[in-house]
Amino acid sequence: WLDKAYVYWFDEPSDKDFEFVREGMELIHRAGPRITRMLTTHPTPELYGAVDIWCLPTSTLEPEVVKERQTAGEEIWWYLCTSPKAPYFTLFIDHYGTEMRLWLWETWKYGLDGILVWQTNYWTSGAAYPDSLQNPWEDPMSWTDGYSTPAGQRRPWGNGDGRFFYPPTRSPGLDKTKYLDDPIPSIRWELLRDGIEDYEYLWLLRAKVEELKQSGANPALYRDAEALLTVPADICTDLQHFTTSPEPIHQHRRKVAEAIEQLSGP
Repeated sequence: WLDKAYVYWFDEPSDKDFEFVREGMELIHRAGPRITRMLTTHPTPELYGAVDIWCLPTSTLEPEVVKERQTAGEEIWWYLCTSPKAPYFTLFIDHYGTEMRLWLWETWKYGLDGILVWQTNYWTSGAAYPDSLQNPWEDPMSWTDGYSTPAGQRRPWGNGDGRFFYPPTRSPGLDKTKYLDDPIPSIRWELLRDGIEDYEYLWLLRAKVEELKQSGANPALYRDAEALLTVPADICTDLQHFTTSPEPIHQHRRKVAEAIEQLSGP
């Protein structure tokens, strides 16, 4: 399991934290050299050599920096949470559903190594609801909790932020008959799953193309299939310009699926 594990002990450091974070990362490495160290921040020169996985907010992406750190042997992940807002793609309820699926197409486009979901069942805020439980079925907002937010004050993070599942009871704190039932998945969660499956199709096609290349096959056999590995402009061109309809995604996924079958032989 060690190859799948990582240490995530400090969240979103600011400049004043860098010295402390570096000391901690180096301490972890001395104590457990095989333990992977992950940090939620954009790659920062002050921390180079002390981080194995950079997990950056999507809006801070710099493709040239991604390639540079990957060449250095590090991984680059990214995450969505309270930000960014429009015109970027997000995870909020009041945005186009395609944005959730698009996250994985953007991940493929920029060659990132992973995504991070900070929480899936953030249902209540002790600050916004100090004397009761929030009912996420009725109040879709994810309110700030912690960060010195005084009790009773409501500071919005975003509708649905950190909330991909919902309680099995529609009356949290009152109706306890369903407490042991499964949580209810959101449409956004299912769209994220679809995006992951889209990504897997692209991964499979790339593997088929590489297999043919290694075998010395005629490039004419895989040239058209290899072109499909580039995300077309009608799906997305950058982090702020993308389709709001699922149709371009469906059409390209179908082409990728057909190419996988063709390259797999009879």
